[in-house]
Amino acid sequence: MTTPSDTTTAGKRRRRRNTLVGWSFILPNFLGFAALTLIPVLGSLLLAFTNWNSYSTPEWIGLDNFRRMLDDANFWTAFKNTSWYAAGHIPLTLVAALGLAVLLNQKLKGVGILRTAFFFPYITSLVAVAVVWNMLLSPEMGPVNQFLTYVGVAHPPGWTTSTDWAMPALIITSVWRDMGYYMVLYLAGLQAIPGELYEAARVDGAGPWKRFRHVTLPGLRPTTFFVLVMLTVSSFKVFDLVQVMTDGGPGRSTLVLSQLIFRQGITQGRFGYSSAISLVLFLLVLTITVVQFQLQRRVDR
Repeated sequence: MTTPSDTTTAGKRRRRRNTLVGWSFILPNFLGFAALTLIPVLGSLLLAFTNWNSYSTPEWIGLDNFRRMLDDANFWTAFKNTSWYAAGHIPLTLVAALGLAVLLNQKLKGVGILRTAFFFPYITSLVAVAVVWNMLLSPEMGPVNQFLTYVGVAHPPGWTTSTDWAMPALIITSVWRDMGYYMVLYLAGLQAIPGELYEAARVDGAGPWKRFRHVTLPGLRPTTFFVLVMLTVSSFKVFDLVQVMTDGGPGRSTLVLSQLIFRQGITQGRFGYSSAISLVLFLLVLTITVVQFQLQRRVDR
């Protein structure tokens, strides 16, 4: 005969077993996260307040790295360029991805092939993408400038060789590469909107634009918020595309914060100052993300 105490003991054992099973799934991933991400991030946080070049013992200098940052012209140039890149990359990618998703959500012939074609650049090697776009945007031999000359543009842009056009070239390339990924997210959001809402809007006499404005956009609000946050984070930490296409040039016209961190730390060995810039970049992205969450919460209310 089973007593209440036996039932209680069996329940405790079951809960303990379930807890151990849960930890067995979580622990390997957490250990990897701790070893490869958490500990290096905490170490970088401490290094931001030191002077260290990897060949000597770290020297605690307090806020000197941050004071130096205020007087560093390279930092402010990189900050301005990063903000410019984000201001172009975020809205253009969002609009392009949404437009593609709405278009390819229709019942079109070969729509699966088109979706794959637009998504393919995202999984292509970024180095290959950068090299190909450098050739496409070549001032002398590139097909883009040849086409502009053909249609009557007398002096086509110099693109990556021009201080005025290098950043737009980076933005165009990054939008082309990223829009396919965010298109897939928007497609998932579109297919989650109940069809009854569109039917009701048609019955009420709403045209395509009103259905898009009053049904599609509100239904995509959670997806748009997620896309906006992801684009913000990726825009402010952009590095590899700039490194391959322009290396921060011409001059400092495309120098961004992530590249400045790389130069100060890896190239010049100023790991303390590099960590301080990393901390500022982290706080900048964190602040923008928190603001986005607060605004989204107000909209939801």
